[in-house]
Amino acid sequence: MFTGIVEELGEVVSVEELTDASRFRLRGPLVTDGAKHGDSIAVNGVCLTVVETENGEFTADVMAETLKRSSLGALEKGSRVNLERPMALGGRLGGHLVQGHVDGTGTIAERTPGEHWEIVKIALPDGMARYVVEKGSITVDGVSLTVVEAGDDYFTISLIPTTLDLTTLGIKQVGDPVNLEVDVLAKYVERLLGHDGAGAAR
Repeated sequence: MFTGIVEELGEVVSVEELTDASRFRLRGPLVTDGAKHGDSIAVNGVCLTVVETENGEFTADVMAETLKRSSLGALEKGSRVNLERPMALGGRLGGHLVQGHVDGTGTIAERTPGEHWEIVKIALPDGMARYVVEKGSITVDGVSLTVVEAGDDYFTISLIPTTLDLTTLGIKQVGDPVNLEVDVLAKYVERLLGHDGAGAAR
């Protein structure tokens, strides 16, 4: 379980294409400190399993399903990535509960700079708007954020200078894909109320 508080802005060192997967090597001296085979590290909000670590770098295998459902398939050598280690039991929950299970990818539609922050509009994939509410939590590329405005097919977020400086959201451009994970509580509530994916009662 993660909190959506990015610890380090890492970098893709290499991408090896396999038959039905890809092997990523990523640089992240902070998150690899003490990491070992089998540990989890979130990469742009996707929970990946560490295969090996060496000299501040780690490798992780990404299966085809993950490449298809997230923006990791668009990463290449030199790409910057948000990195976060799992929260230790008893640690501070600085953001919100994040599973590292991406629900889909959105697209940056607009960026509107302000004097002290920047408003970013993100287009939602079909079927996800029902989980996004004003002032609710959402994870964008692994960053825990508060929804400013929730539309029928989009939402907006407000990014402070720290987020712009220390995460990939400061360098993403209009048209770029971003990984989205909605608040897991919304999905459980929907299931418990007996609604299907289209919002119709069973």
